[in-house]
Amino acid sequence: MNAIQQHMLDLYVAARTDTAPPPRPGDHDLRVLREAPVHRRVLAVFAGRRTGDPAAGAGRASC
Repeated sequence: MNAIQQHMLDLYVAARTDTAPPPRPGDHDLRVLREAPVHRRVLAVFAGRRTGDPAAGAGRASC
């Protein structure tokens, strides 16, 4: 089953169950690509690694 067939099946199920229809395939691709670097930086911070972002420590006061 390809993405279009799955989308058509999901639309049918949504119509039968009175739920919101799913977004079309590919609608959020650009947004996901734009957010990928941010997601990698967040994962690096959680893992305790440096992010390589010079602005990351800009808000900290140096003693």
